[in-house]
Amino acid sequence: MKRKKREAAETAAPRVAIVMGSDSDMEIMRESAAVLDEFAVPYELFLTSAHRTPERTAAYADAAPARGIRAFIVGAGAAAHLAGVIASRTLLPVIGVPIDATALRGLDALLSTVQMPGGVPVAAMAIGKAGAKNGALLAVQIMALGDDGLREKLAAHRRKMAADVEKKQETLR
Repeated sequence: MKRKKREAAETAAPRVAIVMGSDSDMEIMRESAAVLDEFAVPYELFLTSAHRTPERTAAYADAAPARGIRAFIVGAGAAAHLAGVIASRTLLPVIGVPIDATALRGLDALLSTVQMPGGVPVAAMAIGKAGAKNGALLAVQIMALGDDGLREKLAAHRRKMAADVEKKQETLR
């Protein structure tokens, strides 16, 4: 079933952009892709750098709405300026995922992501895989505002999580 969802998502126009500042971020950002696959929300992956390729980053963010992108999930480590740069170029929601890429274990990226100046919002997720997963779930929630089918999938997902807890409780007895 996951393969069919993935194939459907690949053939539809992307609605979410998963953006990374480094190819090493893919290990973390796979979590975002897996959640979007689960909900059959089409996405694209894009690698760019706020510092090394600023023109590429700006052009990508500027062109995203015309391609049908409705939200960005942006993973970046260290100074983590990528989400903020993209947010400065678009009116679309930007969800920042801090990546543990330095000796500071992602704290630098988290602080960079949450300290956006007033007027240029970036939603900040947790550091690492949990943040990437929740970033995708937030993007799905945003998409579900105008999609009853997607909203029902989210509700079913929540019910399944609750049922899983109940099953785990049963195994404790």
